[in-house]
Amino acid sequence: MPLVRPFPGLRPAPGHAAEVAAPPYDVVNAQEARALVAGRPWSFLHISRPEVDLPEGTDPYAPEVYAKARENLDRMRAEGILQMDPEPRFYVYRLSMGDHRQTGLVGAASVAAYEQGRIKKHEFTRPAKEDDRVRQIDALDAQTGPVFLVYRAAPEIDALLAEQSSGAAEVDVTATGGVRHELWPLRDAGVNARLQAAFDALDALYVADGHHRSAAASRVAAARRKVNPHHTGEEPYNYFLSVVFPHDQMQILDYNRVVRDLHGLDERTFMERVAIPFQVLPVETQARPTRPGEFGMYLAGHWYRLVLDPARIPWDDPVGRLDVSLLTDNLIEPILGIVDQRRDDRIDFVGGIRGLGELERRVDSGEMRVAFALHPTRIDDLMAVADAGEVMPPKSTWFEPKLADGLVSHVLG
Repeated sequence: MPLVRPFPGLRPAPGHAAEVAAPPYDVVNAQEARALVAGRPWSFLHISRPEVDLPEGTDPYAPEVYAKARENLDRMRAEGILQMDPEPRFYVYRLSMGDHRQTGLVGAASVAAYEQGRIKKHEFTRPAKEDDRVRQIDALDAQTGPVFLVYRAAPEIDALLAEQSSGAAEVDVTATGGVRHELWPLRDAGVNARLQAAFDALDALYVADGHHRSAAASRVAAARRKVNPHHTGEEPYNYFLSVVFPHDQMQILDYNRVVRDLHGLDERTFMERVAIPFQVLPVETQARPTRPGEFGMYLAGHWYRLVLDPARIPWDDPVGRLDVSLLTDNLIEPILGIVDQRRDDRIDFVGGIRGLGELERRVDSGEMRVAFALHPTRIDDLMAVADAGEVMPPKSTWFEPKLADGLVSHVLG
């Protein structure tokens, strides 16, 4: 099986991409989704967040939600808003946000490669979210949310993508937040073959974002293999919708923490304990970390720069040396008593796209007591963790810009 192969995409008909394109299903809540679909009957959120078309308060995991998703998909196809390309192809996809640009490839990635570890993951999944994606794929008989993959930059692939995206894009949409999405369908069979061969020559791909979607695709494939007596391995369910970018074009923002209380400590005792592993430096402005091993802390209306004692950094441990691990191991767990960040409701996470002002707001409002600003995780560290077969702590990476849902879907039936 090829690592990544072309496929006939289900896409917005000419002139409809701007009406269809939507943010990923998991970056907006139900209330935000309802606001975004107002006056937009063809928004892809009607498929990815179909509860917007059901009464408020509907359980997003209820059977009628998945049925509504399929009904909306069928309606958009029947009305000609979404159309299937006539033959398999790759698609060059460019994201632009401000001065940042990244150019990658939309393709169908191999489930077998994922199961064998050639497509490497770095996060645990949550059963409820994974089950949800399985039901969504089965209901739609399609994968509509792409998995965000990364490859180590390869000159041949990078040059081909640059060459194929040198002209005007067939799809050019500027979405919410000012992010520009451009798409170039590749109709030349020779170019598609060259790209497939170039990807096959890579040692591995890495899941950057979309662990639940890739795990769900694997489960769907296993279930369909089991009931298909004529299984060949060529069926669409053996692959999952992906967008693959070179690692050196990735933009990872900080993923910050806010904590509800000081674990029974008064401020003076808390600060004394923090000063054991860290050098604590009061600052007059927001303390944005400038390097790994350095953190910002906001407490009682004041910012502090925390510099960890270098002797506490396990440089030979790809997980232990991550800033999210260093903060956890030296402060969050031993001082604030938070052992399981996946389940403890005393801690919350704030994506760097919201800025450090959001940390101040959460603390100043009284909702939270203390906030921590982290240096962004580096893509090389993510790949090192995946290569070691290890798992990163929760909420370690925040990628920007985000992919759009609805520009290309992968139909299984």
